[in-house]
Order: sequence, then structure tokens, then C-alpha cells
Amino acid sequence: MPFYQNIDPKAEHSPHMLERLLALRQQLDREVPTRTQSETLLLATWNIREFDSPAYGERLPEAFYYIAEIIAHFDLVAIQEVRRDLRALKKLCAILGGHWKYLITDITEGSRGNDERMAFLYDTRKVSFGGLAGELVLPPLQLKDENGKTFYQPVSQVARTPFMCGFRAGWTRFILATVHILYGKSSANNPQRVEEIRQVAQALRSKTLDRYAWARNLILLGDFNIFSPQDKTMQALTDAGFVVPPSLQNLPSNIPQTKYYDQIAFRARDDRFATANQGGIFNYYKSVFRPQDEATYVPYIGKAYHFTSSNQPRQNKSAYYLNYWRTHQMSDHLPMWVELKIDYSDDYLKRKLHAAQN
Repeated sequence: MPFYQNIDPKAEHSPHMLERLLALRQQLDREVPTRTQSETLLLATWNIREFDSPAYGERLPEAFYYIAEIIAHFDLVAIQEVRRDLRALKKLCAILGGHWKYLITDITEGSRGNDERMAFLYDTRKVSFGGLAGELVLPPLQLKDENGKTFYQPVSQVARTPFMCGFRAGWTRFILATVHILYGKSSANNPQRVEEIRQVAQALRSKTLDRYAWARNLILLGDFNIFSPQDKTMQALTDAGFVVPPSLQNLPSNIPQTKYYDQIAFRARDDRFATANQGGIFNYYKSVFRPQDEATYVPYIGKAYHFTSSNQPRQNKSAYYLNYWRTHQMSDHLPMWVELKIDYSDDYLKRKLHAAQN
């Protein structure tokens, strides 16, 4: 449970926030499995929009409590779109409590990097950092010149550098690699997007085949900007041997739930960590920043609710609230989660018994 000691029940807007926080907790209890001490791992990925960008103003304090409540229902969460300024991330961790830690990348520089970081948040009571950490650098192409001599040609790196970390939970150690793939043009099979996914997936595949790999269980997760599971973008992922669990294969994760942007895909040992018991998408807008809450937030939206940036009267104020303002309070993505089995003690004892009897 996040820390709520700093909530002032007498402050303006507190009754509404407390009511919505209770509703959110009840929805999480209904839709997400209960965390266990050692049997399972609840893993999630969430692109938290512009976390935090001064261009859109700071999030309301209540938004941080809602975000913290969602994250606290999982054991380990990959977050995309963490920005250069880390105050928002630190504020979130202060609400989560001291047993939550984070690992982050440096900024991906350049206009395509969009001032973004990748992050992992994890509950140290359940998950431990294994020591492995790095940003994925794509290897150069191995070519031959006209004399047959080998040379290496550098390749273009992905727009936002993927982040890899090793973790331990229960009987299992595993590598998480999180991505925010280039969106590019608004088409299902934008060539740059397809190529980024292909290069990242193939590079990670080679690491799982390395005899000296830190772990053979690798999970690739994050924002792939995949429009449909039938697209070439998804094929680029599965061609590298990554498997999306059946419980996650048809779950759109954008707010209208029409696109399959976020994915959790596995290259794992068949006998260890490959079991996905349950999975889903959590639509927090059922409980917070709902359509019927629009009037409550008009004073906080300010002038932009009534007028466009060119100072013209806004024609569709509700659309602005639903599709723009509230998505900068929470996000334009819904978190995707999966429950994994991490206790293999029974399997271990059965193998030992079989060996003793033969």
C-alpha cells in the first residue's frame, strides 16, 4: 500500500480524490490478482505520458496517488517516457515508500530521443536487482570488401535506447529489456518502426544464445507502437523467437482500445518462468478522471478548456478533457500486466525424487 500520511482530508478537492482513490483500489482488487509472497510475480509495463514535461504543466497531486496505487499492485514495472527532470519519479517513489527502488537510463539525446529515459520500478521485498544493467547498442554489420577482407560497418541506433537489467525473484533470475519504439508515420507498418523492432529483437535473441549470458530467461516489454497483431511490426518480434502469452495476444492498450501498442514477449526456458497464469490491461479511467468528472476539473484545466492555443473558442471541450488534458494527468496508454510463476520448489523436489529412485 502506498503512503497516504501526507493527504490532508480538509484540503480543497480531498473528498473527491479520496472517493476516487477508494474506487480505484476496489477496481484493482477485482481485476488484478493479489500479490503473493513467493509463488508468483506480477509484472507490468506502462508508458506514462510525458512523465513529467513542463510543456503541459505539472500533474495534480491526486494523479500521483492514483499512479502510485496502480504501480503498488505489482511487483515490478517497466515505465517509458520518464523525462529529463526526475522530480516526478522521485515524488512517485516517495508515495510508494522506501522499499520501492528504481533503475533508470540516461537521457537519449537528439530530437528523436525526445528527452526520454527508461525506468524499472521494483519492490525490494519481492524483487532484487541482479547486477546486470546496460543500454542496448546494436552491433555493427560484418561485411567483406572486394578482396574478401572482413570489415565492420556501424549501424544506426534505435531512436530511444532500450534498457536491459537483470533481476531475481523467487527461484528465478531473468533479464528485462524495455523499449519505446519509434512511432514515425501513422501507418501500421511504418518501415522505420518495423526495422527498429526487428533489430532490437534479433540483437536480444543473440544474447539469449550466448553461453555466458547472465540469464537465459529474457522478457522484452514496453511500447512497440504496434497497430495490430497481424502487422509486420508484430512479425518482426515473433520472427526472433519471442512469444506473447495467449492471455496478452488480443489486448489493445491505447485509450480507445483500438491499437496494440504495448506488448510483453518472452524468450524463456520451457521449464522455468515461462508460465503466464493471467494477464490483462488495466483501464483506470473506469475509476479516475472519468467522463462524468469533467466539471470537477474545469477549474484546474484553466483557460485551455475554453480557448484553443490561437485564442479561439474551443468547440469540443469534452474532447479536450477526455483525449488531451486527462491523458497528461494519467496517460494515453493503459498498463499491461502478466502474472508469472516463480516458485518451482515442487518441480525441483520431484526431479530429485526421480533421480533418487532411478
